[in-house]
Formats: sequence, C-alpha cells, structure tokens
Amino acid sequence: MFQLIATPSNALADEPVSIRAIGLPPSQIVTIKATVKDDTDNLFQSQAFYKANVAGEVDLEQASALGGDYVGVHPMGLFWSLKPKRAFHRLVKKDVMNTPLRICLELYDSICLQDTVRIPPKASQTVQRWFVGPGVKREQIREGRVRGALFLPPGEGPFPGIIDLFGFTGGLVEFRASLLASHGFAVLALAYFAYEDLPEELLEEDLDYFEEAANFLLAHPKIQQPGIGVISTCKGAEIGLAMACYLKQVAATVCINGPTTILDFPLRYRDLVVTPIGQAVEQTQVHVSGALCLRHCTDGLQNKLKPQNIFPVEKAQGKILFIVGENDECLDGKWHVQRAMDQLRSHGRSSARMLAYPGAGHFIDPPYSPFCIASWHPFFGRPLLWGGDPVAHAAAQEHSWREIQKFFRQHLLQSGSKL
Repeated sequence: MFQLIATPSNALADEPVSIRAIGLPPSQIVTIKATVKDDTDNLFQSQAFYKANVAGEVDLEQASALGGDYVGVHPMGLFWSLKPKRAFHRLVKKDVMNTPLRICLELYDSICLQDTVRIPPKASQTVQRWFVGPGVKREQIREGRVRGALFLPPGEGPFPGIIDLFGFTGGLVEFRASLLASHGFAVLALAYFAYEDLPEELLEEDLDYFEEAANFLLAHPKIQQPGIGVISTCKGAEIGLAMACYLKQVAATVCINGPTTILDFPLRYRDLVVTPIGQAVEQTQVHVSGALCLRHCTDGLQNKLKPQNIFPVEKAQGKILFIVGENDECLDGKWHVQRAMDQLRSHGRSSARMLAYPGAGHFIDPPYSPFCIASWHPFFGRPLLWGGDPVAHAAAQEHSWREIQKFFRQHLLQSGSKL
C-alpha cells in the first residue's frame, strides 16, 4: 500500500523534515507534490519526480530527483522550491502566532506535468510549519514613537535583545523575529514606515527613532544588558549599519544584502545630517519576466563617493556580520562590503566579517523559505528582480541562519548566561 511519511509533521519552519514514500512497486516513477496557501489564500506549489528503489521506497534524504522543480538530492527541495501560482507573489507568513503554514504533500504514481485537480493522489500528508515555538509570547509595542512587536522566549530571562529590520516595502514583518525568539532571543520586529501612525512613505532615515527603539528594548526587564543586536535586510541593513556606527547601545549587527553608503534618503541623527547618493535610475534594466533589475543603478558609485556619504564603520563599537548574495540583482552588495572592510583595515580594525554566497540572491531568509526570484514592489508599482540560483540560495539560507545565531550568541551573551 502506498504511504507518504513526513516527520516531524508539526515543527518550526526552520527545522528540516524527513520525507519518505514506501509501499511502491520497485522502480516505480512517482511525483511528489507540495501545496500551500499563504494568509491571503495565494497558492504556492512545487513538484519533483523520483524513481523507487528495489525495495519500493523513495527517501528524499538519499534519492535524487530526476526532474521537476529541482534535480538531485535535496531533502527539503519541495519546500524551498515552492512557486506562486500567480506570478510575482512572495510567500511571507503574516500571522505568526495563531496559525502555521500547512503544506500538503501528495504522492502520485505517474509523472504529473499538468494540474492534478482531477487525479486523486495515492497518498498524502499535511505538514504544519510554525513560526513560534511553545511558550513564545508576542507583545504589541506602541511606546513613545516606537511601533512593532516584541517576541519573548519562555522563562524569566534576561534574554539577549535584538531589533529586526526589513527593507523598503515598509509595514511590520514578524516571521524572522518570531523564529529567533523560538531559539532563545528576545526580538523586537520594528516597523519604521507605512504602519499605523508612522510616516506613510520613507523620506529620511531618522536614527533618533531607532535609538528610541534600542533604549526601549534595553529598558525592558527581560532584556539582558548592556547592549543589543540588530538583524537587518536591504534598506533595513543600511539603517542597521547606521545603528552600528552611531549608537553605543548596539553590540552586534547582522547586515544582509544592504549598502554601506547612504543611498537616496538623508540620514538624520540629532544635529547630524548625512547626505545621500542618488542612484542612476536610467541604468535600470527590465528582465525578460518584466521585473525591474536595479543592480546596475549603483554602477560607477565609487566615482561619486565622498566622505560625507560613507558610513564611518571604523567607529562601530560592536561586531558586524555582513551577509551577501553574490547574485543579488537588486544591489552589488559584495562591492559595498569589500569597500567597508578595506575602510576598517585602513583604521586597523577587524571588527567585521563577510559571508559571501555565490549563486545566492537578495532575500536570504531563514532556511527552507521558498526561493523568490522576483516579486511585486509597492513603491515601484512593478515587480523587482531579486536574482539568485534556487539551489545555491537554499544552501545560503541554511548556512547563514546557523552563523547568525552563532554570531549573536558569541557577542550578546554575558559570561555565565545560558541560551
């Protein structure tokens, strides 16, 4: 009898799942399909074709996919290769507390190249992928100007505190903060525009706002002293690096695919105003898919740089971990980081490290997150190209997630603390 077994069937979204099909005729060709809907009922699907061994089994930890959405041995390939039914949608879990992603796995005894609505599967199993672990609590934050959501691990604490920043889409993004809290960190998912009573558009980077958020976090009774961490992506990584350079409260910063110069909007902090460099919008390219490619908008940036446009990374009091996808089509992040690393070396500093991933694109998210090559962007009113190779990008997400947690444990934990 055909059986499809996925274990664990109920786990955190960053945990691997073992998938096996048993009870097949020897050498049977099968399709294993994954289907999930996001919080607004957008459909995402993936599939791969396998050949059963002589015992009539397919174990995704050992078996090589012959075709489908990927080829080769990829135990979690059905998860990271999930694609939107409607083009340019990105799978982002919004309600992290109350519902998991429910991924339906289905087994078919033939090659399914077309929609399988009319063909019943031979076996199926649903896997629940949660973004909060047991006992994690969420507090809505409306303190002074600060807006966001604070995720606290179970227990009395104190816990190492982290601020989580995303990019130029605005709003409040919580999935990474809730997962980090599930691993023992207290994480403030921080909104900074297009949310509640915050400015509708990003017109400047107001570092006083982010300092207020850092002070709020450090004043919380469950947050460990004396410093906090920052994890940041894209435009958020530009702000994260500014926090590392100017705020004494920041002890450890992760910057994922962000610039090391001020781009497009001025940075303000108390009496300081840092002028931005405008990007060469006329160098925007249009991908064959219709998505905009912005990578070349910063070509020739080195000829425009002036000291007042560049982050003084040598002034950062804490440690910095730069994470770069070398196939990011939004930004040449590796050039930016290498320039910052050279700047640090020229000042005799070794406080930063770069992890560069060949083949990885822009959104380097927690492991097994679906690879997103392009998605709709509200600011541009067009899809943006994020780039990357799916297999290389998936590997980068796995490796970087381990390194991020290791980095924060090393630089935020006081001696004697336990996490």
